[in-house]
Amino acid sequence: MKVAVPREIRDGEKRVALVPDIINKLTRLGYEVVIESGAGIHSQATDDLFRAAGATVQSGDVISTADVVLSVTSLTPAQMKTLKKGAVTISFLSPVTATDTIDAAVSAGVTALSLELVPRISRAQSMDALTSQALCAGYRAALVGSELSPRFFPMLMTAAGTVTPAQVLVLGAGVAGLQAIATARRLGAVVSAYDVRPSSADEVKSMGATFIDLGLEALEGAGGYAREMTEDRAAKQRELLTPYIAKSHVVITTAAVPGRTAPRLMTAAMVDAMESGTVIVDLAAETGGNVEGSKPGEIVTTSKGVQIWGGKDVPSQLPFHASSLYSRNVVNLLTLMTVASKDGAPVALNIDFTDEIIDKATLTHAGSKHTPGASAKEAN
Repeated sequence: MKVAVPREIRDGEKRVALVPDIINKLTRLGYEVVIESGAGIHSQATDDLFRAAGATVQSGDVISTADVVLSVTSLTPAQMKTLKKGAVTISFLSPVTATDTIDAAVSAGVTALSLELVPRISRAQSMDALTSQALCAGYRAALVGSELSPRFFPMLMTAAGTVTPAQVLVLGAGVAGLQAIATARRLGAVVSAYDVRPSSADEVKSMGATFIDLGLEALEGAGGYAREMTEDRAAKQRELLTPYIAKSHVVITTAAVPGRTAPRLMTAAMVDAMESGTVIVDLAAETGGNVEGSKPGEIVTTSKGVQIWGGKDVPSQLPFHASSLYSRNVVNLLTLMTVASKDGAPVALNIDFTDEIIDKATLTHAGSKHTPGASAKEAN
């Protein structure tokens, strides 16, 4: 049974779905692993390293004969149409917006799993690619803030006087936010954070940051995510956050609701209230932006001298470790569906919809869109 990894073709994508040091986990199960030449070039995963790890490296099409296709971003509709019936794909699939690709997977009879849909349960933690890639994004956000800021992050005692530390505010204390907090703290900044989920206060404090309590109702959502808020609630939140933002030197925004447009945390008026030279890092720029005026992949400088960095392909800016973490996520998910080669029997796939992880992560199967929980209802 063949597992194939194509080169990523989306502009700006530098990750690869498998790295050489994880290949042996698949070959031990009985899989043949085929890598498209150059797939790992940006992740320091050369063709020679893949060969040394036991994979076959070839140029051109590697997916049309594959039983399993692993990628970071989803295959294009055209690529989906080349797959053989019954093939399995694992990738980030953007289940809300990638309708053409999903329809193509249905037409091709492909089983497509979306990593965005892996449930946030203890058993699935090792398969949670959203978390592993958010970790990379949060780390990168703090580095970007420190690089763009004209200030030192740490307090310094010098013969010429004391350098006061930068004031960093992180909005959103999920995985990305907590990593941004931790990194900014390691760089010596004074960090505060806000999240609509009061339950995150203890995590923020454990990182050495101050949690901001606005006295608003909690917005806890499923799976540990924040749920969407009403416009009245959002307006009140922005009003109460404004003084904290105005006194910050760097603001990092990380708020996201899966499958929806990013919540607007900062208006243009709030940005204008900040001092010249301050920096905003918007990790949600690709999904609409937490900050009014942010643009994915660009640095926008306002008339008041505030720099707004719009994140685009942020985990790809750390392709070595982002790929390493991601490849472990996809291999763990594939292993869950694998019946290993034993006593001469070939390796096989078991798409078991009684398993909550497989059931919820699957978007298409056997020529139709998959509805999680349908198997359980039929059994009853």
